[in-house]
Amino acid sequence: MMPYPIDIPKLERVRELMRRENLDALVVRAPDNIVYLTNYWCMKGYDVAIFPREGEATLLAIEPQEEDARRTAWTGDIRLFKSYDERDPRPPTFRSLDVALRVLKERDLTGRIGLELSQGTQSADRMVGEPTTWTQPWFDAFEPVAGEVIDASGLLAEARAIKTDQEIERMKLANELAALAMEHTAERLRPGMKESEAAAIFEAYVHATGIGFKGQVEMARAFTLVWSGKGIRTFTATGDRPVQEHEPTLFEIWVCVDGYWNDLTKNLCPGELSPEYHKLLDLLLGVFHEAAAFVRDGASLPELDRLIRARIAEGGYPGQPSHPVCHGVGARAHEPPYAHQAGRGTIRKGMVLAIEPGIYWPGGGGLRLEDNFWITGDGNEKLCRFPDDFRVLKRTRAGKAAS
Repeated sequence: MMPYPIDIPKLERVRELMRRENLDALVVRAPDNIVYLTNYWCMKGYDVAIFPREGEATLLAIEPQEEDARRTAWTGDIRLFKSYDERDPRPPTFRSLDVALRVLKERDLTGRIGLELSQGTQSADRMVGEPTTWTQPWFDAFEPVAGEVIDASGLLAEARAIKTDQEIERMKLANELAALAMEHTAERLRPGMKESEAAAIFEAYVHATGIGFKGQVEMARAFTLVWSGKGIRTFTATGDRPVQEHEPTLFEIWVCVDGYWNDLTKNLCPGELSPEYHKLLDLLLGVFHEAAAFVRDGASLPELDRLIRARIAEGGYPGQPSHPVCHGVGARAHEPPYAHQAGRGTIRKGMVLAIEPGIYWPGGGGLRLEDNFWITGDGNEKLCRFPDDFRVLKRTRAGKAAS
């Protein structure tokens, strides 16, 4: 990762919440929380960060990652542990645990400790394909050391919901890469091409172009689900179905840039869109734009969910969609807050929200629109420039050809 300067406003917000909860330290192991608190994106997911209410954080990293840790982390207190130890047959997570307990005692951080006891999901480490999970004995080991152990998952979620300028800068890079990759894919998409080929074009572009992008990006990865025509459903895997000429090909997109993510849904159609899809797209664009106008500082998250679902029902699709229509984005593609009509919550300045209304037809086919919106003092800013009305791409190409 590029060595970003210490994001002081972000870390101070975390410490203010720690003071409110009278926490001496946070001990985090989820890669997204380690990135959030230290700027270090771990390779294997064995690493731990100890973030005290006062003083410098301590980062525990596996020995092979020492160079990366010292170059990118916002702390000079880096403690190394062995990934493989010829004397210790236990998994590396237990060696990181040994070091963590030792550091807490050494730094007299043995009062009230916060752990991620209920964070049920986490972002990927840089290895991606083999996420590390943490077992009950790891968490139990803190009980004898600390005066009290509490679940700090809610505190971390509350802190992470409000983005700093640096976090927005990093998320804008992810969204810019996504737009470029969609433009690259649009030029190459052909009827009859497999969904998996379209996905590979997008993902390869992000990885190849993203690393070193603008001299600011060290690691960029894309994750897609691609469905065409009747293959479009709420959730299913990318397949070998052919790209349809007159129906949309939908791209569910996550782009990660040095630990910060986006969550988008963009669409392409290589030919003239069929009349039924023109009608569906017009309906969803109306819902999408009304929802985008609604999201502002002080607006209600439950009301946003009600609004989107009511407009879709009025359009003839009651009960849709079967997935959430709004959630936070940041150091993970899906993170709090979530909009739910039976829940609570208020939209606040500094949040980044993914808005994603969708309609799906029985037997297959349908459409979803999704972008990320940064809540500002006077409304919001859409973070990805790729058009949601994908018909404009065909008109633009036709205009260029005519000239």
